[in-house]
This record gives sequence, structure tokens and C-alpha cells, in this order.
Amino acid sequence: MVLHWGARLAESADPATLALLGAREEAPCSPAQTPPLSLTPLIGTGFPGRPGLSCHRDGQGWASWTEIVAVQCGEDSVEIVSRDAANGMTLRHTLRLAAAGDVLRACTTVTNDGATPLAIEACDAPALPVPAAVSDWVLFDGRWSGEFQMQRVARTMGAVSRENRRGRTSHDAFPALLAEVAPCGEQLGEVFGFHLAWSGNHRLWAETLSDDRAYVQLGELLLPGEIRLAPGAAYASPELVCAWSDRGRSGLSQAIHAHVRARPQHARLRAKPRPVHYNTWEAVYFDHDPAKLIALAERAAAIGVERFVLDDGWFPARRNDRAGLGDWTVDRSVYPEGLAPLIERVRALGMEFGLWVEPEMVNPDSDLFRAHPEWVLATPPAPQLGFRHQLVLDFGRAEVRDHLFAAIDALLRDHPVAYLKWDMNRDLSHPGDADGRAGAHAHVRGLYDLLARLRAAHPAVEIESCSSGGGRADLGILDLTDRVWTSDTNDALDRLAIQRGLSTFLPAEVLGAHVGPTDCHITGRRVSMATRVATALFGHFGVEADLGALSESEGAELAAGIALHKRHRALIHSGDLVRLDRGEGEIAFGIVAADRGEAVFSYTQVREQRGYFADPLRLAGLDREADYRVRWVWPVEPVVGSPLFAALRDGLIVSGQSLIAVGLQPPRLKPQAGFLLHVERV
Repeated sequence: MVLHWGARLAESADPATLALLGAREEAPCSPAQTPPLSLTPLIGTGFPGRPGLSCHRDGQGWASWTEIVAVQCGEDSVEIVSRDAANGMTLRHTLRLAAAGDVLRACTTVTNDGATPLAIEACDAPALPVPAAVSDWVLFDGRWSGEFQMQRVARTMGAVSRENRRGRTSHDAFPALLAEVAPCGEQLGEVFGFHLAWSGNHRLWAETLSDDRAYVQLGELLLPGEIRLAPGAAYASPELVCAWSDRGRSGLSQAIHAHVRARPQHARLRAKPRPVHYNTWEAVYFDHDPAKLIALAERAAAIGVERFVLDDGWFPARRNDRAGLGDWTVDRSVYPEGLAPLIERVRALGMEFGLWVEPEMVNPDSDLFRAHPEWVLATPPAPQLGFRHQLVLDFGRAEVRDHLFAAIDALLRDHPVAYLKWDMNRDLSHPGDADGRAGAHAHVRGLYDLLARLRAAHPAVEIESCSSGGGRADLGILDLTDRVWTSDTNDALDRLAIQRGLSTFLPAEVLGAHVGPTDCHITGRRVSMATRVATALFGHFGVEADLGALSESEGAELAAGIALHKRHRALIHSGDLVRLDRGEGEIAFGIVAADRGEAVFSYTQVREQRGYFADPLRLAGLDREADYRVRWVWPVEPVVGSPLFAALRDGLIVSGQSLIAVGLQPPRLKPQAGFLLHVERV
């Protein structure tokens, strides 16, 4: 049972005293002993909430009850081993406290000690209590091109549940939750954060019992029969990643970002500046022409792009989305000399070359499907749902993974590819394997296995997790990839909210953020180049538009934006995110250096102000005792009419105390406009 987690206690804190501080007497019409809220709530303890473990042996041995038999402590971890001798199983809880960010990672493992198979219906990551002072749950939902929207739900008696059966992290049920103590904002207040590092089906459960105890429980959502442990076999839950802050939601994000950045696999992202991308998709779609692509590469290099990514359409029969998936060779009818001439030109221009793939999918109109129709996930006789004219390959099958490893390995050996955009564009609607068993769990594990093999064989190649945008953006997939495609929409105004939500858990350098075309192909909205640049600047920056269609002034402004990003990307990709509390219709935030010597702040007025002027912009996160030079750095054209912002063009020295407590008066702006400020200690 967890006595406390949250604020750091003194080393002298005594567990027995903590238990006594929380001791309760017997309540009317209640058990004489309060059923424990343990790391894995068990049916056999009489716990009235949702059990963390549900298992049985052909209907027997379902009322599990364990006793602790061993506790093993490491420098930053503890492992608690519990055994249910009567029902033949062992539970192992592993908890690790990462020094960077004080982030807790926790996992539950169940082992079958019996002589017969043990069916596991649920085995969640460890359940954690939240204090009675928690007033609100904050969940993350959305849709394709509108991911990571934050929704607040008042904490009342009963449960808040969110389930995902799409076979990927999903656009509409991101596996994360905040528990907030009111009042809580971006800078002030107490907040607990939870995220499940898993890229498939999942369940989120936040419950308040009738005795007012509240707890949060996340785990993989298992389909019937997916986990059936043979004697001696074990199942480990996905890891729960959680943190606490008494400095509001921004403080929570800073803790989790510090943890993400301290992971060993993140070192590859610090080895060099994150290259500015150019992606061909919205410029050419499936209409590949080597001459046009070379012209695009030349224009991209001229404005400062550092990585050129060839998107969908380079392999056989791929003139639309109805054919070709699964056949990962170069289409010689489009590229008679292969990709070599294009790649050579890209590299001669000083750029890296990247390539789009979608290995988990297959079109029925493909050589791979005609050769191996049995390789797809299906649940016959139920018909397959139509979904982008493609089916899902069964990554639970070793022969499927071996075939795809060989195909992608050959591509990477034959071409100097520095980056793979790994896409995944449909749900696992019918996740049945060839034996008729549910295969969603095996598919995700197979995906992890294939990615790990490719990383080992090609350690210098970066991989992006794209899934119709942000459909697979979690800390499980990021253990094996280098960035996520945050959303398929490049509409800057939509992106402000999307990036704001996902930035709760992921830092800027892993969030793919691109400047799209003048007219967004998803929303149809026209947003200025200045606002498009200002939004994309605070991620892994890229461009996804037909450069040939840009006017001369747009091209010059985009080049200036790329140069601005390069000047500040070291800060953006290492500093502390400080989101600012603003009124409806405004979004503002900053990235502040760890030593608080430098910062870049962004302000966007999304909609027309209700009054004549916005509230002063108070720049949180700075050093109150320092003086700062504040400069307007974007857009290129100055705001007319504001004496303050006229002074900011040349730089204005202001005390940190004044910037924090008094703030700056934003100028009157039209909707969809904003500005960036650079702040530097003097």
C-alpha cells in the first residue's frame, strides 16, 4: 500500500508514523478493516473498486490474494515480490525513481507458478492513490487532425474510465491523466500526472470510492484470450510514468521533459542540432517526377533546409493509395535509375535524405498480399472494414517481421538514408491471427521487436513514429524512435492547441512541427506565413508545402523563419517549457534556459479580443533578481502603433521582477496574429 507520493518528505519520515497518520476507525456498515488500496488491488482482499489483476484457471483461482515475500532495494528502485501460494502465482512490482525530474516509472509482472495455464484478463501497472484534495481529472481526447485536447472532469464519487481498442495509441484516447488540486494553473498549484508508455490498446481508470479514497490505474486493455501464461511464464504490464508538481502544469511538464531528455536513447538527439525538415507530401502527393523533386530539393536547400524527406509514392504501383503497400522496392517506371540521382543531388546540396515507409500495412493490390494473403490480421467470417484500401499485417508472426526486416534493411543498405518516416494509417479493426486468436498485443510487441532490430542494424538512422498524425505518440514508441508526427494538420491555429496538449508529456525536440501551405489542405483555412513559422518554430521544425508555389516574399519570410529557428533551436530543444495562463482565444508560452539567462516567448491571438486590449503578458520562469534585454524577433514586420513594441525592436532592458509581476502590454493584433520575444540576461 502506498502511504504517500508527491512532495518530498524528510529522510527521517517514519513509515509506521505515516500509516498512523492516515489510520481510520471502523465506519458504519463497513468492513472492520479497510480493504487496502494496494499497488495491485486484488479481488481476494475484498477491495470494492476495480481489481488491478483479473486472472483464472478455467474459472478457478480467480480470487487472488498475495503476501509479500521479498523486498529488494536498489540505488533508485525497489522491487516488491508477493506470492499467492494457494492460486499459484507471483506478483512483482518494480518501481524506479529517475533522478532527472523525480519521475516514477512502475511496472507489474505476474508469473504463473502453477502446473496449468493461467488466463490473464487484466494486469494493470501499479495503482496509485491521489489525495482527497484533488478536485479535477484532466483527460486528453480528440480526433484525427485534432489530437491531444485537454478535457476537465470534476472529481466526484464514482469512476472516470477511458478505453481504447484501436490497436495503436489512438487520436481520441491518449493514455494519460492529470489529477489537479484547485486552484491549479500553469505556474501555481498541485498536480499529479500519469502516462502509460504503451502503443496499443489501453484502459484508464480514475475512481473515487464511497470512503473518498481516490486512485488512478492504467494498463493494457487485453482482448479475450490474448495472454494465457504457460507454467513458469510471465506477463509484464506496460510501464506507468508519473510525476508530481507544486508549480502547476508547467512544473509537471518540466519534470517529465527532464526525464525524457535524460534517457540513454535521447543522447543521439543531442549529438547534433535537430535538422530542419522538408517533406514532399503536400507538394507532390503521389505525382512523383524526379525532375520536379530535384527542383524542390534545390529550393529547399536555398532557404536553409537540412533534411529532405521523400514521402509516399516512390514504390511500385503507388500512383494513389489503392496499391503498392507491402512492395518496398523502388518504382523503376518513375525512377528509371532508382533513387540514386535524387539522393545524390540532395546530399550534394548539403542535406540529409529521408524516406517514407508504412511497413505494418499492405494493399490487397500488391505482390506481397497476392503471395501471402494469410499474413494479414482478420476475424473471419466477419468482413474487413474498409479503411484506406489497406489491411494490417500480423506483426505477431516472426516470418512477417523477418520479411519486412529484410526489405527495409536492403533499402537502408543500398541507399544513404538518414531518416525513416514510419507511418501507420489504420486501426487494428479485426486483430485476429491465423489461429483465430486475438493478436493486438502480439502486434505491438512485434512492432517493438522489428524497430529494435532495425535500430541495432542501422544505429545512425533516425525513425519517426507517424500514425495518421498523432495516433501513436507515447513514451513506449519513443523508446525506439526519435520523434513523433504530432498531427496530420499543418493548420497553425489547430497546431497551437495540439502541441500545447502533447507538450504536457513530450519536449519540443521530438514533436514534428511543419510550416504547411498557404491554404491548409485539411481545414481550408489561410494563415499567414508569420503565424505558421511561429507555431512550427517550437518543435522539430520542418516545411511541408510546394516551395515552387510560394511568392517571392513568402519564400523570403520562410527563409528568415528557418534562420530564426536555427539561432534559437539549441534553447528550444533543451530549455524548460513555461506555458502561460491566458484568456480564451490566446495562447502564450516560453522556453527558458536552465540557468534562466535566456528565453524565447510566443504569443498568439487566435480570435478577436472581447475588449480593446489583451491583459498584460507576464513572463514567468525568469530570474526575479536579474535584468533582461527584451527584443521583438518575429515577425519581420513590426507592429505599428505600439510605443512599447517600437522600443522592443531595438531591445529594452527590464528587470526580471517587472517582467514577472507587471508584464508587457500586447499590442492590438488581428486574429491569427502573434509575435515572438527573445529575452536575455544583461
